[in-house]
Parts: sequence; structure tokens; C-alpha cells
Amino acid sequence: MRRALSFGNDRQRAWRALAALIGAALLAGCGSQIIPNTAIEDTPRNREIISFCERYRNALEQRDVGALLAMASPRYYENGGTPEGEDDYDITGLRDVLRRTLPRVHTVRYEFRYRRVELEEGRVMVDYTFSGSFRVETDEGHRWYRRVADNRLELERVGGEYRIIAGM
Repeated sequence: MRRALSFGNDRQRAWRALAALIGAALLAGCGSQIIPNTAIEDTPRNREIISFCERYRNALEQRDVGALLAMASPRYYENGGTPEGEDDYDITGLRDVLRRTLPRVHTVRYEFRYRRVELEEGRVMVDYTFSGSFRVETDEGHRWYRRVADNRLELERVGGEYRIIAGM
């Protein structure tokens, strides 16, 4: 009669299982921590950056032109994502765009999912996916829109604080 292969008695198997669980927990604890609801490593610098971006998101939801302009760098420049220059604008153009479009927006809800924070040549690049729902006044009346897309905010330090240099 054949005997089943045994790795010790029940007590030894229980201790081995417990040791494996403790080892797995310790290894998991050795990895870097992630800021909740992001894919960003939890460091003081990254927390400061995400906190700034959340203030930006809240200002968008509140449609607060003054707060949004205060968050923009004096060197703000938007290239519109096209090779032509007709849709490019600086801080003055940003002010005009915000003052022209935000009064027509009546309800806004934005959710950001932060994917990456990188430092490049003195700038901070924040990549995120946003889900936005908003009710806009049109010639045909109020209409709801929904958009999900990827975006990048480019930040720089101005006077010890972050400012948005592109991506609004």
C-alpha cells in the first residue's frame, strides 16, 4: 500500500503556513506606499503636488476663474495640441478663455485619477485621467456633456509654490 507524501504533521504545516503569511506581509510592507486613490508613490513632495492638483480640480468644479488664474504661472502657455499656432494662447488668452466659457457652464463634476508625477528640467509633469460631467448653456438650452480623457499638467515653482505652466 502506498502512503501519501507528507510534509510533517498538522501542527508543522500550520506553523509553515503562518510563517509564509508573515513573510508575505513583511515583503509587502517593504515596498513603497502609494497615495490613496492614485498610482503615485507616497512622498512628501508628491503629496504636495497632488494636493495642489486637487485644489485645481476643486477650482474647476466651482468654476472659480480667480482661483484658476491664481494657480496659473505668469509664463503659462498652451499650444492647443496642434501644429498650427492659431489656437495657442498665453496667460492673457487663458484669462479670456476662462471668462468666456465658465459662465456658460452651470454644473461641473471632475474626478482625477493620477497616474504619474515626474520631474523634467525643473518642471513637474502630472499625468492623470479625468472623468468630467458638466451642464453647459447652449443656443438650444442646457445640455449635459461627459468626457473621459488623459491630460498632463505642467507645473513649475514660483515663489516657493506650484503654478500651472500648461495643461489647464
